[in-house]
Amino acid sequence: MFNKAMPDTVSRLNLARLNTPLQKMARLSEQLGVEVFFKRDDMTGLELSGNKIRKLEFLMADAKEKGADTILTCGGAQSNHCRATALAAAGCGMKSILLLRIPDVANPPAIEGNILLDKMVGAEIIWISPEEYDDRATIFKRETDRLEKEGRTGYVIPTGGSNALGSWGYVQAMQEIAGDLRDIGIDTSRETTVISATGSGGTTAGLLLGNKMFDLDLDVVGVNVCDDEQYFLDEIGTICDDFCTAYQSTLSITRADIQIVDGYVGRGYALSRPEELQAIYDLARLEGVILDPVYTGKAYYGMLCELLKNRDRFGKRIVFVHTGGLFGLFPVANELAQVF
Repeated sequence: MFNKAMPDTVSRLNLARLNTPLQKMARLSEQLGVEVFFKRDDMTGLELSGNKIRKLEFLMADAKEKGADTILTCGGAQSNHCRATALAAAGCGMKSILLLRIPDVANPPAIEGNILLDKMVGAEIIWISPEEYDDRATIFKRETDRLEKEGRTGYVIPTGGSNALGSWGYVQAMQEIAGDLRDIGIDTSRETTVISATGSGGTTAGLLLGNKMFDLDLDVVGVNVCDDEQYFLDEIGTICDDFCTAYQSTLSITRADIQIVDGYVGRGYALSRPEELQAIYDLARLEGVILDPVYTGKAYYGMLCELLKNRDRFGKRIVFVHTGGLFGLFPVANELAQVF
């Protein structure tokens, strides 16, 4: 049903287990006084679980078409995107190079969580400082030049797979969500808000584009887990603009269409506060659903806080996009133990 809107020039690999379920959180809904559903994109696979694989279906197809044998990408030390990319590359018979950001490159973190999985599939890890990360384009150029000298071909995927091509993953997901709602007798009206964590902007951009492309009438909200509202207004706006240019689309996503719930970054990207971990723990006990501390946990905590201030903040119904990240819990096991 999805390909009607996708140009013939856009290729896609079948890497994810789709469609993912839309699951009602019955006890949470009763507790909050608003209907809450989770779009279970943590179920897109096992090793490849999470939202990143939807984007990688398009990005990896493009890499293969361009003759790449090595995929390069970047992220934080426990990046879900880097883990998914490394696994997708291995599954496609390619190598991977990951630029992973850490505070002190002389003292790399333990091999656990996503880093363990990166290593398991033979990813080459280059530890870089936050300052180097800001200039990662230079490092990508250095590495692709090195590959070329070795007779290899590199393909660079941006942070989170968040660019115009990667956005197709969540254009598709938005149509999927609309179908899920119709299947249970709910029309796609503005009584429903789709909420997701926003870390690089591509997921939110795809949801916004899909909302317009398929003439839906849903609200789309991102809860930023790093940076601030203005950063994501610019970042998401740019991705949408690039999408419309690349695919000659008449869609118009203005900055006014982009809704960011700011104020819940807390201690910073991938750094948790006790109250965030408590919210993750409480949900696990209430619904048997596990969130991660970097993305879904922060976004969920932000959603809860907003609802406590105003139960009607997001309308009658919420679809919370569970973007995965289970492996990111293991490195914070000692912090989590404090809330048990």
